[in-house]
Amino acid sequence: MAVQTGLGEPRGPWFISPDLDPDGRGRWDVPGSDRDPGRRRPGRWLTALAVVALSTVSGAAAGGWVAGRDAPGPAAASAAPVPAELVTAAQKTVPGVVSVMAGGAAGSSATGSGFAIDNQQHIVTNDHILARGGGGPVTVELPDGRRFSAEVVGREPRSDLAVLKVPASARLAPLPLAKPNSVRVGEPVLAVGSPLGLSGTVTAGIVSALNRQVRIGSGRHTAVQTDASINPGNSGGPLVNARGEVVGVNTAIATIDGNGSIGIGFAIPIDQVQQTADTIIGKGG
Repeated sequence: MAVQTGLGEPRGPWFISPDLDPDGRGRWDVPGSDRDPGRRRPGRWLTALAVVALSTVSGAAAGGWVAGRDAPGPAAASAAPVPAELVTAAQKTVPGVVSVMAGGAAGSSATGSGFAIDNQQHIVTNDHILARGGGGPVTVELPDGRRFSAEVVGREPRSDLAVLKVPASARLAPLPLAKPNSVRVGEPVLAVGSPLGLSGTVTAGIVSALNRQVRIGSGRHTAVQTDASINPGNSGGPLVNARGEVVGVNTAIATIDGNGSIGIGFAIPIDQVQQTADTIIGKGG
């Protein structure tokens, strides 16, 4: 079984690939490996895809590593142009996405992302960000740099969702939500958030699959799979379609032996997010 290492502070859940038995045993042998039938007796390659949450512990060295990298070479300039509708979607989405910082001082701390879900300044984010913050104070930073202490309206660890609230003076614009069952495989999407503390970061991809079974929070749920680049700090941020509608909350990625992103990310479907958020807001105000 692969060791959970790599992006952010390692945590579950485990993603069960269609090509793996429930215990993680592969249904194939790897040519040339020490499990190759030609080298040893027949056996099965033990492997798994580790799914790790995308918040990151404050003060991680990764941010400095990114800041110190060399500028992109000529190959970056030859990238395919981004469709105009995605540019418009990004312009609509970024103003409603915030950075979330939990804990700090002498205790543990963690950072992630979130987004406004209504005009009452309620913000949806991932529960595991608050959990890693050790129950400490929560601060929200807006795209314009303003910071507000956030009230934790409620948490739902089973679905890895939480709702925060900031003062009315924040004036966050709520993001529109996609209609239930409107997401289609192959449609373009954007992941928006604060990976490695870089607020307002937008990456593009497609919806790779729907109804993927992953363990999110303390239970197993269906998720939207995407190949949009998502990294530590993207947790709690929105996955939006070309119309700027939120189709899911970015929560986890799959890795092989903890060796970083392999282009497989997971988002909690927006219909589940809305249902859970409505329940939390109804109970907590």
